[in-house]
Amino acid sequence: MKLRILCEDRLGMTQEILNTIVNKGWNLTAMEMVSQKIFVHFEERGGSFETISASIKSIKGVTDVNEVDLLPSELKRKHLDALLSKLPDPLVDIDFKGEVLVANTAAEIAFGLEKSILIGSKIYELIGVPLNKVLPNDETSFEVSCANKQYLMDITPVYTQNKTTGAVIVLRSAQRIGQQISAISPNKGENIESMVGTSHQMKLIQQQTVRFAKLDLPVLIMGETGTGKELLARALHESGPRAKAPFLAINCATLAENLLESELFGYAPGAFTGSKQGGKPGLFELAENGTVFLDEIAELSIYLQAKLLRFLQEFTFRRIGGTQEINVNVRIVCATHKNLDEMIVTGEFRDDLFYRLNVLSLNLPPLRERAEDIPALLNRFATNAAEQVNIPKPDFTNQAIQLLQSVPWPGNIRELQNVIFKTLALVDKPVIDHTDICFTSKNQGLTKDKKHNNEIISLEAAVDSYEKQLLQEFYLNFSSTRKLAQRLNVSNATISRKLNKYGIK
Repeated sequence: MKLRILCEDRLGMTQEILNTIVNKGWNLTAMEMVSQKIFVHFEERGGSFETISASIKSIKGVTDVNEVDLLPSELKRKHLDALLSKLPDPLVDIDFKGEVLVANTAAEIAFGLEKSILIGSKIYELIGVPLNKVLPNDETSFEVSCANKQYLMDITPVYTQNKTTGAVIVLRSAQRIGQQISAISPNKGENIESMVGTSHQMKLIQQQTVRFAKLDLPVLIMGETGTGKELLARALHESGPRAKAPFLAINCATLAENLLESELFGYAPGAFTGSKQGGKPGLFELAENGTVFLDEIAELSIYLQAKLLRFLQEFTFRRIGGTQEINVNVRIVCATHKNLDEMIVTGEFRDDLFYRLNVLSLNLPPLRERAEDIPALLNRFATNAAEQVNIPKPDFTNQAIQLLQSVPWPGNIRELQNVIFKTLALVDKPVIDHTDICFTSKNQGLTKDKKHNNEIISLEAAVDSYEKQLLQEFYLNFSSTRKLAQRLNVSNATISRKLNKYGIK
């Protein structure tokens, strides 16, 4: 029987209740005190609850006696167990001898032991490391093997009077680490609906993307720089059955060969000087059940091309300096802006790797070939820019839109986005005209290929656009309109008038 006794807070109250229990011959098994409440647990040998309650209420200062299901410590433990069971990572709490005191459900699964057996087991025997390593003086992490699976073990020591008396241990699998990395990606959640465009080319690509997303095969995305190849790769991932698993991307052009190899395949403990003590998992391990996006695949060295080809044959690999074969389940999506056919002819890219990667292919058109999508892109970028600059979203005149549609955009969508952000940051107007567009180079607004030469709005508009861009760039470098007038060999009044005309301040 478990009882809650409400009573006055006075000296000797607990002793009197204990004396009553002893005198009645009740077998007390537990007793807890919490702020003018005393909880007792004893075997029911003294009669009914009414009889026991009357005996305790006869004690001076006792105001009420109620029967409860759990003692406070039992209730806290129940809530703690419910909390720990929801944690996806295996977690154990150990004492100074390395014995497991608390373990969650994920730990039972990881160790392959029932909780009744896991509690009291020696953690250092379960993972095969010395006791002093799992009871460090400071927080530490290293890789361990548990039930033939690799984990990163995070250890947080528990101190009592500046002495380590235990530790809390969390085991994180490579897949869980990959999910966490993927979850904090700034582009997380981008999907097929994030691909702005109503042109025939974009509608066809959107349809192909939805279809390819369901097929668990490699995809090669081709297109000029800035056309949105990574966005398309994310849309493939988010639209397919691997959407809940990690999406991890790496640019093959940004790292040296040895660094890129370690990023992709990881390395074993002590693989080279300066390596982490416990080794490091690579992207292929971290993205387990998910997608790895290899941007600028054409930049891979011949050595890494051969290693990637071997991986694609069986989806197994060894870490740098390791001997264990690791098998992973990932989807590979690659992208390049280079002509791989030409690189194969020159021997810069392996044809057998090309055939492995080019099972499915998507070709993103440059922005100049889908000018009808620019108004929708403009609306998206203007909305985002206005939020960042903290201004109301301006409108764009038809002349401004026509000007943007006439530009060849060698940097494609990325360049258009930069121009819109720059314009909204520099131009404080509710309506943006063609003369207000701030291109990234002084002749951007006038540089057009032969195909677009007949699309110039007018000579006056072209001259105004060039003049405004020129003044904006020079104005930033001169401290006064007088000096700017001297530099451009015109009067100060002319410079002041033109600055006012274009809203440059």
